[in-house]
Amino acid sequence: MSTVKCVVWDLDNTLFQGIYLESANGGLKADRQLANALGELSGRGVLHAIASKNPPEAAEYATRLLGRDFAAVRCGWGRKPAAIGEIMTELGLVAGEVAFVDDDAMERAEVSFALPDVLVLEPRDVARALSWPVFSPPVVTDEGRRRGELYQQRRIRQDEARAFGGSPEDFLRCCGTRVRIAPAGAGDAARLHELSVRTHQFNSSGAVVGADEFAAMIKPGRHGAQVSQAGRQVIAVRLSDKFGDDGMVGGLIIAGKRGGSEPEWEVPLLMMSCRAIGRGVIDALLTWVCLAARHAGAGQVAVPCVINERNVPLRIALTGAGFRAGGTGPDRIARYARRLDQPLPGLPDWVTAEGAG
Repeated sequence: MSTVKCVVWDLDNTLFQGIYLESANGGLKADRQLANALGELSGRGVLHAIASKNPPEAAEYATRLLGRDFAAVRCGWGRKPAAIGEIMTELGLVAGEVAFVDDDAMERAEVSFALPDVLVLEPRDVARALSWPVFSPPVVTDEGRRRGELYQQRRIRQDEARAFGGSPEDFLRCCGTRVRIAPAGAGDAARLHELSVRTHQFNSSGAVVGADEFAAMIKPGRHGAQVSQAGRQVIAVRLSDKFGDDGMVGGLIIAGKRGGSEPEWEVPLLMMSCRAIGRGVIDALLTWVCLAARHAGAGQVAVPCVINERNVPLRIALTGAGFRAGGTGPDRIARYARRLDQPLPGLPDWVTAEGAG
């Protein structure tokens, strides 16, 4: 199972000691053990959401009572599997990245049947589950610890985008989007490793790359730039706008090699956080790598991409950027390639980029 990225909580007799609609003037107390677990998981970069058969006011009360924001809320009297499905869609998650906590055995059974990849727990399981590998990411960076805050910014951004009258590109400019694409520095290795662990929808290799491996590919060059070791270069992508600074949201590894009669750039790993999706970042990165490769004299860029159910969004983005897939071998890897003798789009004015190599 993947590392859990989000815990979806019931409220009555779970986060609450009692039932909201039966309480007098909202005089419920929080379950202290679960409140402590919520805080511990937040420190590990795990998001929290609510799926409760209650009016919306119950979630507002939970926010005040616990002193924490929830990344997504579904309150109503519909089925819990449907509520959890909506939460996964809103947060860009798949079932294997979600846990669900509820005191009601029937609710747990219904979710287990409808969403078998969701980790279903009863409240008394939570304290013990904190030590399980699925709740223990190997590394948590500052970006990881801020994940809840970043998703709150995402919600505000999406609300403004829905109300905006112009094009998506106009909205990105209006909200001061800034994307910086540059060679990674020595201090970026831990975050790059974290991205390799946590990204799935936009991860070309599906492999976990250790911080030591990234550090070995990064070493200081002239004027403080970062140049590759053994012909490889690591690129980091950072994102911010008027709503906040997302920090590093993506990266890739470039390996230059000869391909026939002309040089080729191969990208053994391309990864992007789902928080960046819909904000022009993946398109900008694919455009940049093609422009930088052509500037360096390459005739083609190739991205070997493992074929699985989870990275379909990345493969769609590659195709949209002009990459075409070759045949898939027994290792389930397809080679997406784009020739560089064709016209290439320019980078948007909100992208700052440094050349590779």
